[in-house]
Amino acid sequence: MNKALEELMQIRNRPEDPDVEITGSDPVYNTPFKVAETGAAVLAATGVAVSDIWEMKTGRRQKTSVDIRHAAAALKSSDYLEFLEEDGAYRPIPDSPLAKAAYGTIIPYPTRDGKLFMPHFGIKHLKEKVLGVLRCEFNNDSIGAAVEKWDAEELDAAVAAVGGCGGIVRTKEEWRAHPHGQALAAQAVVEIEKIGDSDPEPFPEGGAPLSGVRVLDLTRILAGPVAARTLGEYGADVLMVAAKHVPQIKKFVIDLSHGKRSCFLNIDDSEEAAQLKELVKQADVFSQGYRPDTLGRKGFGPKELAEIRPGLIYTSINCYGEGGPFSDRGGWEQIAQTVTGISHENGAFPELLPVYFCDYTTGYLGAYGTLLALARRAREGGSYHVKVSLCRSAMFLQQQGRLTDPAGSTPLSAEEVRALQLTSSTSYGDIRHMGPVIRYSETEPRWDGPSPVLGGDAAVWV
Repeated sequence: MNKALEELMQIRNRPEDPDVEITGSDPVYNTPFKVAETGAAVLAATGVAVSDIWEMKTGRRQKTSVDIRHAAAALKSSDYLEFLEEDGAYRPIPDSPLAKAAYGTIIPYPTRDGKLFMPHFGIKHLKEKVLGVLRCEFNNDSIGAAVEKWDAEELDAAVAAVGGCGGIVRTKEEWRAHPHGQALAAQAVVEIEKIGDSDPEPFPEGGAPLSGVRVLDLTRILAGPVAARTLGEYGADVLMVAAKHVPQIKKFVIDLSHGKRSCFLNIDDSEEAAQLKELVKQADVFSQGYRPDTLGRKGFGPKELAEIRPGLIYTSINCYGEGGPFSDRGGWEQIAQTVTGISHENGAFPELLPVYFCDYTTGYLGAYGTLLALARRAREGGSYHVKVSLCRSAMFLQQQGRLTDPAGSTPLSAEEVRALQLTSSTSYGDIRHMGPVIRYSETEPRWDGPSPVLGGDAAVWV
């Protein structure tokens, strides 16, 4: 059992043999970090949690296996989304302007005191906030000249103060010495906190591992949807809740919504907020991707919802986690890599990883924690708050050691990828996409339907 899986099994805290196998090895991608091996460990842990639930339903354990190369593909599944074109060929769709702004090339700029600061311009309102602080035009020369007028810490604080997004390029050592890095280091990579009492709720007999489990998915772009999609692989009824005015990235919506239904509800509207609370009363999982306390101010915090639905699993997925001085800050994949020291170590000039490691693994870790909490509720009852974050996932990756020859990496071939893809007919057209990559001796992960149209379903449980 590799080091990452051992740590995750400690969070599971069960005496049963996990009976899990991880095959293959890194490097798959050209990076010194063990991204594929660590991703495989996270997926394997999720598989063990599913097997635990299967045993509770059937009395039988099953063997779980994950191939490291398959896990490597799962860490960038959206890159393998392809659409059937008129000539009969499947091809990726070009990134939208929003996708390019949110997940395209983002670079750090030198500050007055010789450090580097990475502003993030994804999503229009965040872009406007950062440009408002910098007082510059949206081009590299203008941004660079504006950043150079600031000391790094001052600019970092100014961007955070207006609710913008950015981060100082730090080394691993600098991050671990920072009060927020210290706060996260004291936490587990997946935290499961009991927040209320309730009677045990055993899993219903028959069907898939999560048959009968209802999930409200209030997340978008990118980790949160991964978590809910994972629960859907095992039979959960996942209802995505979005708002019409909130921007989305098409390829992520399509790739991360298999097996879900989708409705529109605006929680800033009192009637629609009341409708959402009615859904909560019959839900098992409430998964959200807002900054800490954002939903609490709107009446949808973990303890508030656990009072109206005892036994609820409340899953929080964000960038900085909870309990440190940066907890109220927003962030993305690139910011998590930047502030924790990943990008500083990954290249001669600060360079991002070749996959969205923090997003995808945080999503899978969120699913893992949710599965563990559901199993605990079935055994002993209770409401639980599951907490994961992009920055803590980055630190988890840093803990796994380094590769000696990342330049000798062997990326997946087109044939390997094709063997992992499924085809689906959707309202967006016929698509080819990644399927589940965890293998079990008895059950087969699957989605009950194709990705839905955003807002195409009623805000009701089926």
